[in-house]
Amino acid sequence: MSFAIVALATSVAGLLLGLGWLFAGRVMLRRWGITPTPQLLLVGRRLGAVYLSIAVMMFLGRSAPESALRTAITSGLLLAMILLAALGLIEYRARRANASILASVVLEIALGAGYALVLLGQLP
Repeated sequence: MSFAIVALATSVAGLLLGLGWLFAGRVMLRRWGITPTPQLLLVGRRLGAVYLSIAVMMFLGRSAPESALRTAITSGLLLAMILLAALGLIEYRARRANASILASVVLEIALGAGYALVLLGQLP
């Protein structure tokens, strides 16, 4: 596994999540056991735009050589994955989301581990 693979995996996840939030926000919310409201769907669509932007950024940058910018992006995404996984667990434990959120948590932990290995120099 390398930075290119972690970046590509992030691109695929970002593309799927972005399209999901933009066009199927109700499905995304119901999957976690959350009742869709117009306000949540508005936030979801905006989140979809962010996910699609991350997907494009990581796809285009997947072959970037080691650099200060790549390290900064990797660090930011590692933090995002840690926070998203932690928030998912908190919401699940508080019963604000059902067990379906745990699939997202597992993906976030896997991507976070990949970015951590890149930062530690374990992956090229």
